[in-house]
Amino acid sequence: MAGGAPPSSGGPTVSSSSSSSSSGLPPPPPPPKILLAKPAGAAAAQRLGREDDPSAVVHRSRNAAQPGSLNLFSESWEFHTDRILPFLTENSDFTVIGIIGPPGVGKSTIMNELYGFDGSSPGMLPPFATHSDETRAMAKHCTTAIELRVSAERLILLDAQPIFSPSILVDMMRPDGSSAISVLNGEALSADLAHELLGVQLGVFLASVCNVLLVVSEGIHEFNMWQLMLTVDLLKHGIPDPSLLTSAYTQRSNSGLDKENKGNDQATNEEFLAAPVFVHSKLQNKDLAPSKTLLVRKALLKFFGSSSFKVNNSRTSSLNKTAEDLDSEQPYLFLLPMKVQHNLRKPQFESYLSMIGKLRDEILSMNGHPFARNITEREWLRNSAKIWELVKKSPTIADYCRTLQGSGLFRK
Repeated sequence: MAGGAPPSSGGPTVSSSSSSSSSGLPPPPPPPKILLAKPAGAAAAQRLGREDDPSAVVHRSRNAAQPGSLNLFSESWEFHTDRILPFLTENSDFTVIGIIGPPGVGKSTIMNELYGFDGSSPGMLPPFATHSDETRAMAKHCTTAIELRVSAERLILLDAQPIFSPSILVDMMRPDGSSAISVLNGEALSADLAHELLGVQLGVFLASVCNVLLVVSEGIHEFNMWQLMLTVDLLKHGIPDPSLLTSAYTQRSNSGLDKENKGNDQATNEEFLAAPVFVHSKLQNKDLAPSKTLLVRKALLKFFGSSSFKVNNSRTSSLNKTAEDLDSEQPYLFLLPMKVQHNLRKPQFESYLSMIGKLRDEILSMNGHPFARNITEREWLRNSAKIWELVKKSPTIADYCRTLQGSGLFRK
């Protein structure tokens, strides 16, 4: 699905016959599922640098790496190509799904569901860390930068650190108020401005390298993430389709006829946007009424009506569908109820477990935006590293930074 046309079956499947290397050698076997067993004793704690405290493996500190962590970025926000490469293959039948949203809205929980993690398995940690009572009490975040996992169905799942997160801002801030992270060509910025820009950069990056991007908000009336995605749409200029960055494709276009080269040059300039899926979580029963759902869907369509995030797809989500949806092209919208214990009040509409299961089914069967050309998982990773460099050096985002600096809303 990630390259060319999406598979006719709708959902992503593993296709060993389509996997081939450019050198003609047999493809390596796919890596095993990245399911993190809970380590026991001092040996596990030593891997975290906490040999004197074996319990440290259960709850991570703000910046501690989860056992088996696969982060796309180093602490200095350099792309970890070599570290991630062994977990990917020469398979070209894969789907990239990213997620973005503020803290505590359930992003990692949704990604664990897409991964197929069985929370009832004893002694197992989820692939993506979720909030514990400790992290909630201390207002910490669980995910730093972008965590990557690969499911058995060859779903490449990208869980991004929270947007609008006070704990992220605290980690970025030096005592003098400047940013400890260089987010824009090494330019010295205040921490609050760098924090704002980093959220935009993550949004632009995920929209550039994912087939599907889940945009999660909390509550029915929260629209900050909608506004962020409009900003992403405005600033995502000069970022090409990641499948058009391969060196092999560049060599082919340089050696072809003039007419073919002209067409290839036009294709290379094509921009790419992930298919957006807007998820509103932690909703009350009253927010799930069909009339309320229809109002939110109309607002979503109006909000993104003139943007590039319009989904040119006649298929709409079967969840909360109304007759007025059938003839319109609308972004995907999912409403997730509050997660409550089963022995409390009975949900008026559908339960959380039922709806998050349907969310998984819908995401796995939807037609995300395909890349322009077939690429392998490893080519996708290398090209994503190039995309990140383009995002960091984007003149459009630099102009946006100067506009924010001149607004008086951020420290000098």
